[in-house]
Amino acid sequence: MHFLETIFKHFTGFFGFGNLLEIIKSGDYSQLLTYKGITALLIPIMPFLLVMEIIRGAFFKRFKVINYKLTFFSYVFNAFIGQVIAIAMVGICIGLFQKYAIFKLSFTWYWFIYGYIVWEFGHFIYHYLGHKVRLFWCLHSTHHAPEAMNLSVSYAHFFLEGPYADFIRTTVCILLGVPPAMLFVIMFIDGFWGGMIHIGENLVNDGRLGFLNNVILTPSHHRVHHAKNPLYMDTNFCNLLNIWDKVFGTYQPEDRSIPIEYGISRPMIKNSFLDAYFGEIVALAKDVYRAPGVKNKFLYIIMPPGWSHTGDHKMTTVVKKKYFEELQQGGVSTSTNLAEPQSEKPALS
Repeated sequence: MHFLETIFKHFTGFFGFGNLLEIIKSGDYSQLLTYKGITALLIPIMPFLLVMEIIRGAFFKRFKVINYKLTFFSYVFNAFIGQVIAIAMVGICIGLFQKYAIFKLSFTWYWFIYGYIVWEFGHFIYHYLGHKVRLFWCLHSTHHAPEAMNLSVSYAHFFLEGPYADFIRTTVCILLGVPPAMLFVIMFIDGFWGGMIHIGENLVNDGRLGFLNNVILTPSHHRVHHAKNPLYMDTNFCNLLNIWDKVFGTYQPEDRSIPIEYGISRPMIKNSFLDAYFGEIVALAKDVYRAPGVKNKFLYIIMPPGWSHTGDHKMTTVVKKKYFEELQQGGVSTSTNLAEPQSEKPALS
């Protein structure tokens, strides 16, 4: 009986039925109009769509278990510790920085718009640094390791990425006057949409979502972000509003004539969870160990992925520059052959 109860708790925990079941048991359905009730209704949507995505993929014979291996193990591995640390980080940042806020806001609709723009700014900073600083890329790369796009990819994260992201996002918001209550609402919306934009071709073939593609960041934009095609590298860092990508020149719509290639550019051990989860950390450790002098060792940590003390850089800026130069000459391929990584072997080999 205890075993069955444990299974049921994990089942309801994954699908997010807990709060909804509490409301149903209480019989007080007026709670559905509260913040708790609305979140109780919305949270199960993404797990439900994930199941539908798998079923539809299997029906059209496009389902591959291997495409869900990394995300499944990441979810299990992070189930407790990652979430607990991330929540604690939010609380710590609020406690530390709220007294230094430049002004105090009220929870109104117009300040909510301001708050969301500020949140997206914090999200842009964390996400940009996650691609441009090698140490932070080690935390973020697990999310980019899957070689197929589906809703389960939203669960593929290194367990320290959440605390790192929430430290930056929460600090930016609190210092710029976003009150904690508003912040929590924004975080819920961001988390919900951040999961939805990973919806795969098995459920929604054209991720542009019609006119919404011109208004917000859609699954199409996020598929571009996860691509390793040179054209698409390091673009679309925002989550819902594309304002900061357009401000900083990192906005990139999908070109339907270019097939998206998912994953990261370094050679990986095929279908290895350990390489996807720890591979970039191991690769960084090897580069730091082999680098001559303290300065080069430090630079490997803070410079972008692909930086080399030898000057033979494989950074995204270098790869994209070469891509556009060859594009102008008319002899470029849309594949990733321009993005040869620093190491010729998988990090864990």
